[in-house]
Amino acid sequence: MTDLDDQWNELPTSTPPVDAILRAGRDREAKRRAVRGPALAVAASAALIGAYIAGSIDGNAPGPADLSARPGPSPVAFQADLDPAQSCDDLLASYRDRALGLVTEWGWGTGYGYGKAGLPLSPVQLGPRRDALTNATPSRLSTREGQTAGPTGTNIQEPDVDEPDTVKSNGKLVIRLRGDDLLVYDASGDKVTKQSTIRLPRLEDGEILLSGTTVVAIGADQVSPRDDVTGERRGSRIMTISIKQPSKPTIESTVTYSSRVLSTRQHGATVRLVLAAGLPELDFVEPGGKVTPTQALTANRAAVEDSTIKDWLPTHDSGDGSEQLLDCTDVALPPAASGLDTVSIVGFKASAPAAPQTIGLAGGATIAYESADHLYLADSPEPAAIARLDDCFDCFPGRVVPMTGSAGGTTHLYDFELDGVFASHVASGEIEGRIQDRWSLDEADDVLRVAVGPSSETGPFNSVVTLRRDGQELVEAGRVDRLGRNEEIKGVRWFDDLAVVVTYRQVDPLYTIDLADPSRPKLIGKLKIPGYSDYLHPLENDEMLGIGFSGGRDRGSAQIAVFDTSDLTDVKRTDVEQYPGSEPIAAGEPRAFTYLPEQDTVLTVLQKSSTVSLATIEIRNGRLTSRLTKVEYGADAAQVRTIAMPDDRVVLITGEDVRFFDLP
Repeated sequence: MTDLDDQWNELPTSTPPVDAILRAGRDREAKRRAVRGPALAVAASAALIGAYIAGSIDGNAPGPADLSARPGPSPVAFQADLDPAQSCDDLLASYRDRALGLVTEWGWGTGYGYGKAGLPLSPVQLGPRRDALTNATPSRLSTREGQTAGPTGTNIQEPDVDEPDTVKSNGKLVIRLRGDDLLVYDASGDKVTKQSTIRLPRLEDGEILLSGTTVVAIGADQVSPRDDVTGERRGSRIMTISIKQPSKPTIESTVTYSSRVLSTRQHGATVRLVLAAGLPELDFVEPGGKVTPTQALTANRAAVEDSTIKDWLPTHDSGDGSEQLLDCTDVALPPAASGLDTVSIVGFKASAPAAPQTIGLAGGATIAYESADHLYLADSPEPAAIARLDDCFDCFPGRVVPMTGSAGGTTHLYDFELDGVFASHVASGEIEGRIQDRWSLDEADDVLRVAVGPSSETGPFNSVVTLRRDGQELVEAGRVDRLGRNEEIKGVRWFDDLAVVVTYRQVDPLYTIDLADPSRPKLIGKLKIPGYSDYLHPLENDEMLGIGFSGGRDRGSAQIAVFDTSDLTDVKRTDVEQYPGSEPIAAGEPRAFTYLPEQDTVLTVLQKSSTVSLATIEIRNGRLTSRLTKVEYGADAAQVRTIAMPDDRVVLITGEDVRFFDLP
């Protein structure tokens, strides 16, 4: 018997609280979408009763939310076209077979930034938005009013899904991560006062989440090796810090992973990571000296054939030594056209980071998007080629870099249903075209909506595609094509029954697409104006703000515009502010943006040369009034954030300071 078995046997037992457990299971399931039916509720209740019988719950145990971090098998992890490996030998054979098609005389590649056929490396390699069945045109932008920040102060994509940032708040305390220092401030008085500082050893490029009095810090593991191709750290470090005593924070746990973080999201007390291991480091040789290209290729293929399952599967260490993160039979084998990587989905309670629930995919994923109860992974093809290696043999003759993402023109999609710390694959699908980023995906009432750009399998235009689950497949329900011919998608925002898509080449076409009937989406409006908006944010009173860059003589300067969307067939730009020579940080980093609906005001960060300013913009009757305040200098622009407090005050965070910011 194990030590855990002994501990379970020593637990007191009593009459099973079956009624309470069933009631808890029903309450838990009631929060999930009714479309999934009562079978899941019965299964959840049965699992709880089984846990009691196993001796892991006593009559006074807490409710089911505390059980999701328990050790043991997850629900059925894979369906549709993702078959779990039958054994470690089966999984290793899949890795080897696909790797033999990628390895060259230069190993995995040279790091010159090109993929096969001259394609730029994918984001995975370079590292780091109602079932309405009416055909009526939407009458307003959204049934939601202007979207405010998440529960910890961060401007987020989904209202129920928090995202990591360098600053978090619980309404009284402000917690920031600066370098490897975690600082705690009290913002409940007349001034913001620092309470404490604690160093987080070996954490690099970190961000934080906040769950009650627990801070979860996520970043690169400073002592992990760097990837030969990307130069990034291959490993990640997850630390939890208690701020129950703000003046004396304490590090409670440290868990390291041999994979890098592709995505982090928080659902209540649950934290979910999507990790990408990258291609393994094998004993490759390169041509040179007495080694011919043919000899190098033969040796490198032999290195692949000699690789072991330990070379391919990631590990984690919670302090007791390194362990394999994934069981071989918890890793799914993807379609043949998928990229080569090992992607891990890791769920844990913020209070129990050393007890993760994990499943894996022996393939690539370039994008992760999470709704309130689903995770979608996209393995999207590479962007259009900017140069072919055949044209540059004098530069680096014959050298190619294999891609971890899909090399074709089709995006593979994997749908995972979320239940606490568990993730279960429920459907897969494909879309011809390329997905730019996570903002290009959205889920509403079990309909996945996707904005896709052109690839080798499409025409030179963009599209909006809707998909529904049909059994274990994501199947196309409807689509709108020919959006922005020969133009690039710059911004996307989704609403209950509407998509707003901005494309750009020389002017800014802003498209409105009616999604009220997902099987018959239709283009209902088009506005052409100079410049473009990278980031779109819904306001109140049928208005929307766009942050991006201007066109014309001031092309490349920051531009902020307000749009009247009361008539979605005829959207109008009612006012615009331009900031010559400035860059809008929120165009690429939406967390540098705060909306204050009570004050009809937005705050956003601009940078002009070495000067960093905070733009305070009032929106009244469709008009903008802008005021710039210099707040920082130099490279600390990325550190600047604003947090709205419950008493309507605003905390400004700069590189060196945390203080209240006076609104006009």
